[in-house]
Amino acid sequence: MNDRLRRVLVAVAALFAVVSLAVSPVAAQTAAVSRAFDGHPDLNGVWQAIGTAHWDIQDHPASAGPADTGAIGAIPPGQGVVVGNEIPYQPQALEQKQQNFENRWTDDPEIKCFMPGVPRATYLPYPFRIIQGDKKIMMVYGFAEANRTIHMDKENPEQAPIDTWMGRSHGQWDGDTLVVDVHGFNGQAWFDRAGNHASYALVVRERYTPMGPNAIMYEATMEDPNTFTAPWTIRLPLYRRLEENAQVLEFKCVEYSEDLLYGHLRREPTR
Repeated sequence: MNDRLRRVLVAVAALFAVVSLAVSPVAAQTAAVSRAFDGHPDLNGVWQAIGTAHWDIQDHPASAGPADTGAIGAIPPGQGVVVGNEIPYQPQALEQKQQNFENRWTDDPEIKCFMPGVPRATYLPYPFRIIQGDKKIMMVYGFAEANRTIHMDKENPEQAPIDTWMGRSHGQWDGDTLVVDVHGFNGQAWFDRAGNHASYALVVRERYTPMGPNAIMYEATMEDPNTFTAPWTIRLPLYRRLEENAQVLEFKCVEYSEDLLYGHLRREPTR
C-alpha cells in the first residue's frame, strides 16, 4: 500500500469516527424511552395520529365528497393501516360494509356525533390525552367528549355491565408494551368513514409500544366471529404533541348534528 492511499484511508477513518461520535448521542437520545414512577414507559401526554385512516383504514384513492362541497369535501388519497390491506369479512358483513359506504354521509356514527369507539378514537384527526397511573390509565378524547378507563388492577377481567360505544378496557404490561383488551361494545360504531364495521361481539386487543420518548407504535387486532372469518390487525404510529401547553379541547359536536338527527321530527321536516 503506497503512502498516498494510506493517508486517504486514515483520513476517511478519522472522519467516520468524528461523525459517529457526533451522531451516537443523538441516536441514543432519540431511542431513549421516558420512564414513569413505577419503571414502566411514561405514556403521559397528548398524542395524535397522522394520516387518513379516519377516512378509510385501507388503501384508497382520492374521491369526491357531497355535491357542491368542492375540494373541501373531497376525500384525500391515503395509504391504509390494515396489515396486508385486507379485511376478512363474511359475505353478509361485506354487503353491509358496502351499504354503509353508500350511505356514509348520513349513517356514519361520526357524522351524528356519536362516540367513535375503539380503535377509531385513536386515529381520528384530533389529539387525545393519556393520563397514566399504576392501577388505572385514562384515555381522554376531544371528539364527542369520549373517554375510557383502562383497568390495570384486575387480574380477572370483569365483564362489561352494559354494552357501550367505547367498551370496557383491561390492561397489562408486556415488557415495555401496554397491552389492552377491550370488549363490551354496542356494535354500532364504525372503523372509518368508508363504512368498515363490526358487531357487538367485537373484541379488540391493543398494543402501545414506545419507539422513543415522542412516538408510539399502535397496533389493534380485531376479532368478531359475527363479522369476520379471521382476526386482522391495524398498525400505525402515534406522535406526541410537543408544543408548549398542548391541550385536548372538547369538541362538543351535537349542536352541528341536530338537523341530521332530528330534522324529520320538525313540524316542517328538513329531511
